[in-house]
Amino acid sequence: MQLAMIGLGRMGGNMTERLMRDGHSVVVFDRSPEAVQKYVGIGATGASSPGEVVSKLAPPRVVWIMVPAGMPVDDTIAALVPGLAKGDVIIDGGNSNFHDTIRRATELEKKGIHLVDSGTSGGIWGLENGYCLMIGASPEAFAVCEPIFKSLAPPEGYAQMGPPGSGHYVKMIHNGIEYGALQAYAEGYEILHASKDFKLDLRKIARVWNHGSVVRSWINELAERAFERDATLDAIKGYVEDSGEGRWTVQEAIDLDVPAPVITLSLLARLRSRQEDSFGAKVIAALRNEFGGHAVKKA
Repeated sequence: MQLAMIGLGRMGGNMTERLMRDGHSVVVFDRSPEAVQKYVGIGATGASSPGEVVSKLAPPRVVWIMVPAGMPVDDTIAALVPGLAKGDVIIDGGNSNFHDTIRRATELEKKGIHLVDSGTSGGIWGLENGYCLMIGASPEAFAVCEPIFKSLAPPEGYAQMGPPGSGHYVKMIHNGIEYGALQAYAEGYEILHASKDFKLDLRKIARVWNHGSVVRSWINELAERAFERDATLDAIKGYVEDSGEGRWTVQEAIDLDVPAPVITLSLLARLRSRQEDSFGAKVIAALRNEFGGHAVKKA
């Protein structure tokens, strides 16, 4: 089917390529003309503005946006709406706050435009492995967009969570869990690294754990890769960013009176990493680079 992709960064670009591999026709726009030309070069149709994106789509129009949360999403939607009509669909595949998504969906519904929120997980590996999609949508909008989801996700890797907002809500909690999981691995490897009794090979430990142990996981496979390249992570500064979802998860836990000490402390550990270097923070920085292509600060 035909759709547009606005935002051709690490995620949006790879998603565009995966969609085209599966036969979809994609109109692309990015603030970087070079990014647009890259995907035009492999078969996409380029556009120079959101307005031109809309003009190149046949109804019902479907526009997927992959831009940073907050005002960039609002600005992109505002630029698209004048050219859209009743029955058209905007998909927000970024990590927007679910409160913002509900607000945007309500405003667009008044114009007859559907907003679909697709919490998207898979990082830079999604091009080959597929993306896990947590989708909030009306039944009508979900039906229109399902061929897109089928192409982007691996088998059983997408589902409608509920109405608009629910996809971003589930993705928020997903990322909160990710915070806690990364912190647990980081602390364990830091203890091993600090041992005074043994000089331990962390890559070897990660490899063994990845075969039959109860802590085996894709995250630990990425730890093995990271330790293979740099056994003590000397080239990475232990400075760990947070992109919002962990904070939102903690706030939601507080609002619901749900105790979430692991996720909360993992968020605080990230704040601590910005004050003083630590090996555990290096582990998290390395793993985020492995699964999401997130930038690392050099030591």
